[in-house]
Amino acid sequence: MSTVYLIDASIYIFQAHFSPYTECYDAQNNDLSAVYGFTRFLLQFINRIKPSHIAIARDESLFSGFRHQLCPNYKSNRELPDENLKTQLDACALVCDAMGLANFASRVYEADDILGTLAARISRLENPKLAACIVSKDKDLAQLLVNERNYLWDFSGNRKRYRQDVFDEYGVYPEQFPDYLGLVGDSVDVISGVPSVGPVKAKALLSEFPTIEAIYENLSAVGDLKFRGAKSLPIVLADNLAAAQLSKALATIECDVRNEDESFSSTSYEDLKVGLPDKTGFEDLLRELNFQNAERESLLYQFEKVFKIT
Repeated sequence: MSTVYLIDASIYIFQAHFSPYTECYDAQNNDLSAVYGFTRFLLQFINRIKPSHIAIARDESLFSGFRHQLCPNYKSNRELPDENLKTQLDACALVCDAMGLANFASRVYEADDILGTLAARISRLENPKLAACIVSKDKDLAQLLVNERNYLWDFSGNRKRYRQDVFDEYGVYPEQFPDYLGLVGDSVDVISGVPSVGPVKAKALLSEFPTIEAIYENLSAVGDLKFRGAKSLPIVLADNLAAAQLSKALATIECDVRNEDESFSSTSYEDLKVGLPDKTGFEDLLRELNFQNAERESLLYQFEKVFKIT
């Protein structure tokens, strides 16, 4: 089985940025923890997996993406990166370039949409010996598991989840995840959902009607379902139709982006092949970022070891 690894970069960048176990500063005490931790993650990942094809999706659309046009309150609990973190985020892209790894970001689409579009393109190849592995611990990405080969991998926790694992955990199939989140909401992304509809009721509704649209088409039958609180749900759902529709729209990953201004939208499987590493470029970047000698030498040593550079 050949695998294309689609990496959700933000998970690992911010994990390093906020972790007390990944601290790195330059000589002027400027924080380099995010780029240092992300670089170490990539080197560890490549050394362990030795992948032939990789794509890395980075987030640059906070408060500028199309979902904010739908709902200004979306992800309003987040903060824009300060100047230091912005510099590190830009550096993470250059790290990927130096390692020969295809990487993408957009001011309109989120990293999830990049991953979704690439995963869908790989799945459409209909190659029974080709799988898409989405490297992330974000549950929202479960909706990308459109076949039995694709899987989510929380690399740090070493947990892999396939279609059946998602159903066992949530009681809904991966393709129902936008409907599930449309009903229960998602506090992490400030998606409201429908009041009083939690995971248990959402699971019961979606086991009877496969989508939010089907639920509303059969609203009169909802009250007859055999679970606690069913009788009052038709009124609650009717009163919150707009919230349910908006919540589902916000939770739905775009998997068919076609925009000539977005490089990922025209990227092919062949484009995701790991390229040649650039040791000189990597070393120059570490110097430009003003890494102290110990961390710079450690990263350079790992780079040479992973890519077998003598």
